[in-house]
Amino acid sequence: MTLPLTPSQTVGPFFRIGLATTIGAHVAGEGTPGAVRISGQVFDGAGEPVPDGLIETWQAEGAGRCPTDDEGHFAIVTTKPARNAVDHSGVEAPHLDVSVFARGLLTRLVTRMYFPDEDEANAADPVLGSLSDAERATLVAVTDDGGLRFDIHLQGARETVFFDR
Repeated sequence: MTLPLTPSQTVGPFFRIGLATTIGAHVAGEGTPGAVRISGQVFDGAGEPVPDGLIETWQAEGAGRCPTDDEGHFAIVTTKPARNAVDHSGVEAPHLDVSVFARGLLTRLVTRMYFPDEDEANAADPVLGSLSDAERATLVAVTDDGGLRFDIHLQGARETVFFDR
């Protein structure tokens, strides 16, 4: 007798209560030299905020994790990583690896956030160089109120570029 496959399960809704760990939103303390506050908002395909999501950032200097609030806002304090040499494809511009977890997703979405003050490095980055101007614009944060703003659009006309893991 062959049994049918079990249906897939989405990754939520359990973020605020199920993912409490030692990884928090402060990769670097507010007074750390070079610390930068990165804030943003997560939007669904209809342009509505995504509450109860989770944003993770990763880099060599540490990882950050922040749940979204009822309006889809998140904020992480971190430092800008150095440029990264990549086998046979050049040197990548400073960037954060970003994972998005949200209700209704079967797996996490993976993207990157590049820094707006790195014009020369961004222009030489092999990943950014493989994208159209419109796609690149979804990956570069903007200066905002003493920090950086990085909005994430899960679908739609302004959809953020996501990568295979």
